[in-house]
Amino acid sequence: MGAILVHEFITADGVIDDPAWSVDYEFTDAMNDALTGITERCRAILLGRTTYQHFEEPWSQRTDADDPHSSFFNDTPKYVVTGTLDSLTWRNSTILGPYDPDAIRRLKDQVDGDIFTSASGTLVRAMLADGLVDELNLFLYPLTRGQGPRLFPADAPPRKMRLESHRAFEHGVLHLTYRPLSRP
Repeated sequence: MGAILVHEFITADGVIDDPAWSVDYEFTDAMNDALTGITERCRAILLGRTTYQHFEEPWSQRTDADDPHSSFFNDTPKYVVTGTLDSLTWRNSTILGPYDPDAIRRLKDQVDGDIFTSASGTLVRAMLADGLVDELNLFLYPLTRGQGPRLFPADAPPRKMRLESHRAFEHGVLHLTYRPLSRP
């Protein structure tokens, strides 16, 4: 049974929208190594529709010479939570259907290894609410946005988490790894 490992770029005030705001902070070799440490454990990718559509074009055209993560994103089986798409064009992609916590539990049982989820805010919030996230990897950027979608909206129920690890990068970005303790 696989664990769901979530990766998010997040601001100090909790915003997880399109991370174009992260361009002022170089994605360093150390950050790349941290991301590799997450992805190398995973044998599947789980994405929401919007993130799938944002990732498909740029990632499907990248090679390992362009980005060391291209093989992972292109070759790993991808499962997309969507109620609106009828077909997918990025290789190794399968429609999982509309959000259904039981379908995600079955996927966790089927995958021989962990499952990587990146961005996919709506999906991640739903999985957190349903107790499906096993590890939360936050790359916390030292800035605020004021407005935008937050990982934990104001009406989210309280949850306790245990800090598993933390690392500060030279430009102030933090990698925080949490395990949710309380389940709904």
